[in-house]
Amino acid sequence: MRLRVFGSGSQGNSLAVRSGGTLLLVDCGFSCRELERRMASCGVSPDDAAGLFFTHDHSDHCKGIATFRKRHPCVPLYANGNTADAIAALTGVDDGWNLFETAESFAVGDFTVTSFSIPHDAADPVGYLFDDGDGALFVGTDMGAATFGVRDALARATCAVLESNHDPVLLRMSDRPASLKQRIAGRCGHLSNGDAAELVREVRPSRLKTLLLAHLSRQCNAPYLALEAMQPALAELGRPVTLAALDQDSPSALYEF
Repeated sequence: MRLRVFGSGSQGNSLAVRSGGTLLLVDCGFSCRELERRMASCGVSPDDAAGLFFTHDHSDHCKGIATFRKRHPCVPLYANGNTADAIAALTGVDDGWNLFETAESFAVGDFTVTSFSIPHDAADPVGYLFDDGDGALFVGTDMGAATFGVRDALARATCAVLESNHDPVLLRMSDRPASLKQRIAGRCGHLSNGDAAELVREVRPSRLKTLLLAHLSRQCNAPYLALEAMQPALAELGRPVTLAALDQDSPSALYEF
């Protein structure tokens, strides 16, 4: 399995995962032109995708879908019903949807795809586990707490894209409105660095080889803080795990697992 993350953060999110002859995309949170530019720099063609999956309806995960749908009409769109309806209301894209029930598993090419519910202030947000029989990619961001479904999916992962959004001290010291601070730190907000590390400690994912910290806040976090918080939790696993913080402005390295 091979993974590229085209960008991660409050200004836009998207990634691609490939196994065998199947390429899947997750989220379309950049303008279509910018996403195509980033994909081209990584040697990825959007028209090769067997599906574009959406985690939820916030603009940093779906803002480019209207133009993407016009330019790449053969790429199937995947979401649960509430998310598809919310994205359609926001962007006008009301065709091309393949709907699934949250928590069901289904095949797309070489992958078995399983969605799991996450607590976030969106219509019906989900994370995903993409399993090709040899490895499994966990995608879990934009969640204020770790549910049983989150824990179960992470326990099965060989690679995880996991939210590590903010440092609580920096969040409290920021000039953001009190209501926004409460939203971010709340159950339907975002995981802090410490929350992400505690989740890994609790789950102790036995197959995990690569952990990519995602959706870092520019104002209320820093890559070194997220990495420092996670390193002790990974050390407790007693084996090497590749650890990196994802960037908002440029695509990640190519990860194979």
